[in-house]
Amino acid sequence: MSAPVVLILAAGEGTRMRSATPKLLHPLCGRPMIAWPLSAARDAGAGRIVVVDGPARRLEGAVEPEVMFAVQEQPLGTADAVKAAAPQIAPDSTVIVLCGDVPLVTPETIRALADAHTRSGAAATMATMTLADPAGYGRVVRGADGAVERVVETKAPGDATAAELEIREVNTGIYAFAGGPLLDALAAVRGHNVQGELYLPDVLPILRARGLGVGAHEIADAGETVGVNDRVGLAAVRALAQRRIHERHMLAGVTIVDPACTVIDVDVELAPDAVVAPFTSLHGATRVAREATIGPHSTLIDARVGEAAAVVHSYLTGAEVGPRVTVGPFAYLRPGTILREGAKAGTFVEIKNSDVGAGAKVPHLSYIGDTSIGERTNIGAGTITANYDGSNKHRTEIGAGAFVSVDTALVAPVSLGDGAYTGAGSVITDDVPPGALAVARARQRNVPGYADRRKQRDQSRRAQPAVDENMPPAPDAKPPAPDAEPPAPDAERPAPDAEPPAPDAEPSPSASQP
Repeated sequence: MSAPVVLILAAGEGTRMRSATPKLLHPLCGRPMIAWPLSAARDAGAGRIVVVDGPARRLEGAVEPEVMFAVQEQPLGTADAVKAAAPQIAPDSTVIVLCGDVPLVTPETIRALADAHTRSGAAATMATMTLADPAGYGRVVRGADGAVERVVETKAPGDATAAELEIREVNTGIYAFAGGPLLDALAAVRGHNVQGELYLPDVLPILRARGLGVGAHEIADAGETVGVNDRVGLAAVRALAQRRIHERHMLAGVTIVDPACTVIDVDVELAPDAVVAPFTSLHGATRVAREATIGPHSTLIDARVGEAAAVVHSYLTGAEVGPRVTVGPFAYLRPGTILREGAKAGTFVEIKNSDVGAGAKVPHLSYIGDTSIGERTNIGAGTITANYDGSNKHRTEIGAGAFVSVDTALVAPVSLGDGAYTGAGSVITDDVPPGALAVARARQRNVPGYADRRKQRDQSRRAQPAVDENMPPAPDAKPPAPDAEPPAPDAERPAPDAEPPAPDAEPSPSASQP
């Protein structure tokens, strides 16, 4: 059998979505809806894929360049849509017709339909399904020989007889055709209503009347044929897609603790023995390695997580987390962030466009941006890299084995050498040589007796009678004496010729423990 031509009907206006976004571009588990039938057709071995779009041609930029397009100028029904693609149909080809808003059809179903069609030698083969409640679906009417005669629609009262309404086999809107008979029958289809709409099921009785075979291939999984008309339908299809995605990963050895509260996009990759905890969302091209634990309450977008890493209560986008790294709780890793093996980004830490070396730790309450941190370096709580001067971003370079004390501000561009230290509360504006201690803060000054003087002053104020501030003072009233001030700062300072403390007397740097 030659590779079939797959037509995807996608010209519907989608007005029931009530959206400025075309219906088939609404996201469905990480892909636009149109990408789902496109992917299924490609994986089924389609020789050519043709999307029938509307006159606005709003889908072309959202699909691969090798996909061909036909344009249905007016929305005149499914048969008219197939007519629009007639130049792409060779008489000796097999044609598979799919609906763009029925996104969950699988490659296996497409291949099975094409095979059944080829084996039967029929001019048309319709994909059907049997439902306990077929309300709203067109009923498949078969002849005495078991062949499909026609499809009876049930959109309006009186469309079908009582006997026809009892039929539980329904039309899915998915077909296989022989190219030549299809093109000939399309020319004979007539309009149904004032608008002159042409319906593809009307091809079937035309083929039967010409003595050509019309068969059926039943689909076992009704979820594959659920269509999307509005956002309620989109939510229903999304739930079905999520269940399919979850089952695929769990059968491959991934633990998803509670699938009901876990969101995983279709292109996410999870290795066996990975664990996904509740209230976790994994999106885009996220990759999670073996024995890594994600969640609870974590969101990863286009992130990569190494073996045995742990991400808890955190948000990662475009970040790379190496083996045995710990992230969170409440960490935010932004694009360009790399945490190498054994590193840590702890509580209330934000890291952007930075490379954190193996074993380095940023334990809590820090912002690290445009920074390189060497191996085994410890970043104290409250450390901030001031990387933006209002116009440009600048880099900070921190060497291996450095010790950045708590509440340090690193004003970029600046570098700290290997093994360098900073004093707590320092504002570092100049490079620090390897092994050096940088202390950049005002010297502490104690004012003896200040608390007693303040208490006396406050008591004196409370003892004074309240004064109406809006009343002008008496003409001969003198202004109150100013409050006594603490001794002038110079009184507390050493004499000008006093030697400052030796460098060794500096307070030792202090950093939070890892």
